[in-house]
Amino acid sequence: MIPESAIQQLKSSLRGQTFCPGDQDYDATRKVPNAMVNRRPAIIARCAGAADVIACVRFAREHEVIVSVRGGGHSVAGKSVCEAGLMIDLSAMKGIRVDPAKKTVRAEAGLKLGEFDRETQAFGLATTLGVVPDTGISGLTLGGGFGNLMAKYGLALDNLTGVDVVTADGRLLSASASENADLFWGVRGSSGNLGIATSLEYRLHEVGPVLGGAVFYPLSKTKEVLHFCREFAETLPDEVVLQGAGLNLPDGTPVFGVVVCYCGYSMSDGEKVLRPLRKFGSPLADAIQVMKLCPNPEHVPALLPAWPLYVCQIQLHARVERRSHRNHCRVR
Repeated sequence: MIPESAIQQLKSSLRGQTFCPGDQDYDATRKVPNAMVNRRPAIIARCAGAADVIACVRFAREHEVIVSVRGGGHSVAGKSVCEAGLMIDLSAMKGIRVDPAKKTVRAEAGLKLGEFDRETQAFGLATTLGVVPDTGISGLTLGGGFGNLMAKYGLALDNLTGVDVVTADGRLLSASASENADLFWGVRGSSGNLGIATSLEYRLHEVGPVLGGAVFYPLSKTKEVLHFCREFAETLPDEVVLQGAGLNLPDGTPVFGVVVCYCGYSMSDGEKVLRPLRKFGSPLADAIQVMKLCPNPEHVPALLPAWPLYVCQIQLHARVERRSHRNHCRVR
């Protein structure tokens, strides 16, 4: 139990908002997409900047309080929210600055993919960052970061060039290949276990419109589609990322979707590369088209199942062993 006097002291030290049980917006703020998670923090601190994060970490150390950190809140396991502890909410920290000359961007940890892409795409630039616009950049990046550009440009963490981190002793450190290099090595893949990232710097690449979308098949054809996709993946250039997902169409029809993104410079070349996929079998729908890298967020959730159900994606790699493919790509 955190003393009420301590909670009041924390509140007065922060620039951002705080929420406690019984406060208006407390329940909405602690809510995460996975409805199976229903934890109740003793206090939620919606930080306005790095100074608020430092104050929260020092408070938690002094009072031996369990801490959880919310970036975009996309964690299926609900790690963004703790029970009876301090939830550090970074969702209000959305600053971003693109340097088109250096092809870099510095973004605060509360930013989401769609917001990030919108700013970088204004300059015809992008980097690998997930596939769902509503995902937070920080948790995705520090955990690895699959995305539509990964075959050509690597994972999100491969494009991370610097990060500001509040460590467990309440210090703010800048980490990069040339500064606090051990910390920089550690945070790339640690999922935030070495500190709280407050801002991240990325390398950007020239990326214009892409040829992307999905081809949808009856769920009963999943096995045949997966066998085709395994062979098809071996023929693909680095400009193509191929993914699979079981989901429902807006009318409720269960389908298996093959989601694809071609990020090359020639859309005509992309059409040729993707032609075998679009001609395979008898798809229910072909939604592949030339589009912006960052589609309107409202176009995405309609294809995703309602929580607490969630999409299980299958990343199709050219060198996956056949035995592994058979054992792990079963539909129940």
